[in-house]
Amino acid sequence: MDITKILEELRQEREQLEEAILSLERLAAGGRRRGRPPAWIAAVRQKAETEGPAPARAAKPKKPRRKGAVSESGESS
Repeated sequence: MDITKILEELRQEREQLEEAILSLERLAAGGRRRGRPPAWIAAVRQKAETEGPAPARAAKPKKPRRKGAVSESGESS
C-alpha cells in the first residue's frame, strides 16, 4: 500500500469537492449570472438538443359545448 499515492488521490478528491461546493454555493446565492454559461451547462443543453424534442403528449379531446351556451360575445350558439 503506497501511502503517497493515497494522499495524492485524496488531495485530488478534495479539490474536486471544493469546486463542487463552490458551484453549489454560487447556484444557491441566486441571481442570474451574466456572460457565458459554464461548460457543463452548455454540454447538457447541447445533449438535450441532439436528442430531439421530448415525446409529445396525447392531446385531450375537447368537450362539446352545451346547446344554448352563451359565447363571450353574448350570442347564443
